[in-house]
Amino acid sequence: MKSSEPLRIVIAETSVIVRSGIASLLRHLPGWNIHPVEVGTMEMLNECFRMQRADLLVVNPSFGGWFDLAAFKEAYPAAHTKYMALLCSVVDASLLEDYDERISIYETAESLSGKLNALQHVPLEVEQPVEPEALSQREREIIVCVVKGMTNKAIAEKLFLSIHTVITHRRNIARKLQIHSPAGLAIYAIVNKLVKLQDIEGRL
Repeated sequence: MKSSEPLRIVIAETSVIVRSGIASLLRHLPGWNIHPVEVGTMEMLNECFRMQRADLLVVNPSFGGWFDLAAFKEAYPAAHTKYMALLCSVVDASLLEDYDERISIYETAESLSGKLNALQHVPLEVEQPVEPEALSQREREIIVCVVKGMTNKAIAEKLFLSIHTVITHRRNIARKLQIHSPAGLAIYAIVNKLVKLQDIEGRL
């Protein structure tokens, strides 16, 4: 499959912040035409695969208590479907042997794209994507506040700004990163080490 062709990826994860963040990242990977589908329960995952098989299932090994990959493959056989473990915590490596690939919530966009290329047997492009516009220090501070769940008013008070200025900064952040949801910003902040996972665990 070429990277320009539609790629249907199902993301099975109970945390809406994590799965929506991964979906946002997938949608904005340069050179890919990805249609992510988010599912939060085992019932939704079963229904999703009954309707249409996916090219790739990204699933937390603890999904549904513990995700039985062998049983799922038997229930929904599809030679072309690949399986990627989504690691949000430490997992015994022996339990991941049947997965085609694995990613963590600390994955960079470049690393994720490389793993998708390997799974789809796509040669890497020679041309490098245009780097996103750099964020200012103030914009980084605002991202940290947003992913910690602070309102515009609270951010303004903390950083001694007007609410209008905070809103303007948030618009600029969305434009520069092409990320338009707090969930997407949370993944961006974790990947780029603006916050630690434990700092926002209560919101996952």
